[in-house]
Amino acid sequence: MANLKSSKKDIRRSGRKRIANQSVRTSLKTYLKKVRKAVEAADTEVTAGALQTAQSKIDRAAQKGVIHKNQARRRLSRIAKKANKAAQG
Repeated sequence: MANLKSSKKDIRRSGRKRIANQSVRTSLKTYLKKVRKAVEAADTEVTAGALQTAQSKIDRAAQKGVIHKNQARRRLSRIAKKANKAAQG
């Protein structure tokens, strides 16, 4: 356990941040899952909407620093590739 007052405060602050970031990461998984489900169902309208929402959420998470920007780009690339492949046939 930390001894300095500032260190104790840092621990409390990082704990709050961890919980907030955990929530964002969990919601990202949910939005990605919705895109995958729509792709499997071959519903192009739902897929397009889900993809747009997922892209927005991923970009926002990267902007806030919850996930790394390269991870955000990789995830976006992969789900867009799946959605485009499903839309073509």
